[in-house]
Amino acid sequence: MLTRARHVFLAAILGAHPTLAAVAAESSLSQFSATLDAQWNYAKPAESEARFRAQLAQWPPSDPQALVVVTQIARSQGLRRQFAAAHATLDTAAAGLPGAPSHVRVRYLLERGRVFNSAGSPERAVPLFAEALSLAECNDDAFYAVDAAHMLGIAAPPGERLDWNLKALAMTERAADPRTRRWLGPLHNNIGQTYLERGAYAQALDHFRQALPAYELRGDPGSVRTARWMIARAQRSLGNLDDAEKTQRELVAEYERLGEPDGYVYEELAEIALARGDAAGAKAWAAKAHAALQDDPDLKANEAARLARLAAIAAGAGPAPPAKP
Repeated sequence: MLTRARHVFLAAILGAHPTLAAVAAESSLSQFSATLDAQWNYAKPAESEARFRAQLAQWPPSDPQALVVVTQIARSQGLRRQFAAAHATLDTAAAGLPGAPSHVRVRYLLERGRVFNSAGSPERAVPLFAEALSLAECNDDAFYAVDAAHMLGIAAPPGERLDWNLKALAMTERAADPRTRRWLGPLHNNIGQTYLERGAYAQALDHFRQALPAYELRGDPGSVRTARWMIARAQRSLGNLDDAEKTQRELVAEYERLGEPDGYVYEELAEIALARGDAAGAKAWAAKAHAALQDDPDLKANEAARLARLAAIAAGAGPAPPAKP
């Protein structure tokens, strides 16, 4: 799947908010999970883990709340590609699953599956996501049921992914609670990526355009920028180079104002320059992209050919291999 800046849900820090212990004392385990999830900053998993470990100390190890926190510690490790550590952390949660509420098992299955998938074993992840989906649906745990279906849309065999994403989208559209409906942006994005990979660029553009207002409604500026990038990416494939370049240049200016230069934007500008036959422009943008992305662990692990393409364009070394959609 096309790599792009990571999607971030919420990055709220506890600050003056009530402690999780107080929240859990007066609300359901599912509400506890929602409060815990609000502490995530997916772009900074190590900082998130530190918050989770501080919260973990509030609970006896066998409490359901502690087990849920442990699953999120494992997720933070998986995001940093510390897969052995993540599995070891999940093993500690597994020991407390007998007798625990089904919500805890759902969260455990989701995170065990994510670790397997990120480590390159989607075939081991799929049954875990399927079990999580079944359990969550049986318990009307809508948010995590959509999470499981959306992960099946990522990890299932390629021919099945679109169907799973469309199922997750239908589930989200039926949901009444605002938190579950926050899945609309990521799901439209993922469906658009699937269509992009299939060469169905008009359908991809349609879903990317639907993702944008969903992210705007969430008040998530990072994901709004990503959604705009995706729209421009589809426009490039459709040959609408002027609009694609205009958006990417606007994003360059925005990211640089934020002090966060983005290699994926530079990469797209290199591809647009190539499509225009501007070898010099492509070379300059590709050099900036490669410098920004060459140490990205996900790209190095999963898309080495993409990095090699950027290096070749930056070096002006003859025709580069075709770009991945």
